[in-house]
Amino acid sequence: MHLYHKFFNGLLSRLGPGLLYAGAAVGVSHLVQSTRAGGMFGFDLIIAIVIIHLIKYPFFEFGPRYTAATGKNILHGYRRLGKWAVWVYLLMTLSTMFIIQAAVTVVTAGLVTNIFGLEGLGGYEPQTVAAIISSGLLLLCFTLLVSGHYNLLDKLVKIIILVLSVTSIAAVITLLFDNPGHYGSGVVHFSFSDTTHLVFLVAFLGWMPAPMDISVWHSIWSESKNENDGKMTSMKAALFDFRVGYFGTALLAICFLSLGALVMYGSGETFEPGGAAFAGQLLGMYQQTLGHWAYPIVAVAALTTMFSTTLTLLDAFPRTISTTFELLFPERIVHRNNQTTYLVWLLITIAGTLLILFFFLTSMGEMVKIATVVAFVAAPVLAILNTLAMFDKAVPAEYRPGKGMLIWCFLGLLVLIGCSISYLLI
Repeated sequence: MHLYHKFFNGLLSRLGPGLLYAGAAVGVSHLVQSTRAGGMFGFDLIIAIVIIHLIKYPFFEFGPRYTAATGKNILHGYRRLGKWAVWVYLLMTLSTMFIIQAAVTVVTAGLVTNIFGLEGLGGYEPQTVAAIISSGLLLLCFTLLVSGHYNLLDKLVKIIILVLSVTSIAAVITLLFDNPGHYGSGVVHFSFSDTTHLVFLVAFLGWMPAPMDISVWHSIWSESKNENDGKMTSMKAALFDFRVGYFGTALLAICFLSLGALVMYGSGETFEPGGAAFAGQLLGMYQQTLGHWAYPIVAVAALTTMFSTTLTLLDAFPRTISTTFELLFPERIVHRNNQTTYLVWLLITIAGTLLILFFFLTSMGEMVKIATVVAFVAAPVLAILNTLAMFDKAVPAEYRPGKGMLIWCFLGLLVLIGCSISYLLI
């Protein structure tokens, strides 16, 4: 038992930014989209999850790899390409950050509402209740980030991801041995000749495993870990940490797809269009189909998924924006000496999110769609910037990827650009 405890603690101590990546990546794309994919098409799209993870792998790896090689986050690599590259990243972030944060937070609030029975809170309308609970969640996240910052975020997300992984895998294994089997007239197989299927696939893959922005966040989290530890993480340790997070999210995507396939596929149930409503419907279907015992498992998995995403996104946006301002205006902003810039942008992120939640929540679906399109189309742009930064001469030759990885990047870029163009044409 002592050896097991020592091994487990040693493993967790080696993991940090990779699990923060997982905490940010596993959210609406997994809980809603992956489950929806399983509910709509059964196990048909599991191969799509595997393929998109392989295509995007190099571009996500370059974030922590650049930091392990140079000691700096990959935005410094963007700066070496020219200020234009940093401006591109900043403008892309500013154009989507409030909408994405609001969408993720309101889905988390929807789960809290369903799990704790707060639908009629204070006699307010459902949209007002969602905004109020979202405000409470943002306040909680703000307190956690300000009081503990990276250390607390690092420890908390490790616990959240562990709970999520265990509950999700346990639910899938249980269902495999006790599958209720809803297979009738509701069975539909994915077809490339169906435009609606293609639209869903493109949107599904665009957010799988996560928006490309997270590669930059991962790099900055890695830099923060180095500063906190007082030493640079080795390339071997950085890549191990990344791969655990990256392939762990792939496993969780497959788990959520399997849950949707085993519970919803062929049931004839129709899906609610909103993320929060869908999540509530999902929890209800699990309880109805499998019994009361399944509800706590799925509820814990779903709530920890969305809370970890809400928390890590709320940290990532101000952290990355602070870094871009430091690079663009070094004579005015000295971020490393204090956390003022981070705190200011943290408050701005919360204020912008609350503005959307209280005054534009009725059009959240449309705003999320806009944010999804922008992020999806932007993926090849960030992939190109990551590749150029990683192969720059500033990176020591022994840490630069080889020709095989360069070919991998080239093929991946062709696919991403092709998918973006197809999305715009559909």
